[in-house]
Amino acid sequence: MEKALKRYSPFFVLPTFLAFLIGFVIPFAEGLYLSFCQFTTVGNAKWVGLSNYKSIFSDASFIHSFKFTVAFAVVSIILINVIAFGLALLLTRNLKGTNIFRTVFFMPNLIGGIVLGYIWQILINCVLSKAAQPLLALNSTAGYWGLIILMCWQQIGYMMIIYIAGLQNIPDDLIEAASIDGASAWTTLWRVKLPMVMPSITICVFLTLTNSFKLFDQNLALTGGDPNHFTEMLALNIYQTFYARAGMQWKGLGQAKAVLFCLLVIVISVLQLRATRSKEVQQ
Repeated sequence: MEKALKRYSPFFVLPTFLAFLIGFVIPFAEGLYLSFCQFTTVGNAKWVGLSNYKSIFSDASFIHSFKFTVAFAVVSIILINVIAFGLALLLTRNLKGTNIFRTVFFMPNLIGGIVLGYIWQILINCVLSKAAQPLLALNSTAGYWGLIILMCWQQIGYMMIIYIAGLQNIPDDLIEAASIDGASAWTTLWRVKLPMVMPSITICVFLTLTNSFKLFDQNLALTGGDPNHFTEMLALNIYQTFYARAGMQWKGLGQAKAVLFCLLVIVISVLQLRATRSKEVQQ
């Protein structure tokens, strides 16, 4: 029976492999080729070499979007993970109503990004109007912090659940041993709990990092890049380059930006995974 399973195992893997090949590998390879071309449709692509990639670094809007995305990612990653871990600590202390709180905090993650964007656009504009401040579309600072608040509100509950799972996986013997040795709650947190939940930290930092860099629908719905593209993140900048401008040169430029963006996210994610996994403790 085992020999028969090994013999026919490729047939079971084949559907998934074909789906991955057709849905990812072939489109990515074609997109990589088109990033070296000028085109309006795939059928009339004209090879231009590295011209599109050279144009990227002279595109002021792309450079600004990159800086804005990095600034957004750093702040959102720190806030989401710190707050989510703090909530996880509170909700693993056998307090009354913890299940209700977990559900309430997790619910925003179930709402689509476009819907969240429009909801928070209305809320923030109401607050700004009460404070006699410009509307969100005219206030770049409000746009930046609006995106931060929206991202935190959506992601904290999801990351909290992952941290709760990590905290509940810590052996009780370790906590008891630390208590017997006279360790304070703060020392137990830093010397026992944090090292033991590093796998959860690795996952949560990875998810928040990639989600922050890839943010598109919330950015489109909340600010649309206004005012004057100041709050335009990388994904939205690529979208605007490819779809909002007519001409062969813009399609190729947009495709080159997309390839560079993909490689950037991959490199940053790999570096983050290596950095956090190196600090994980074997249980």
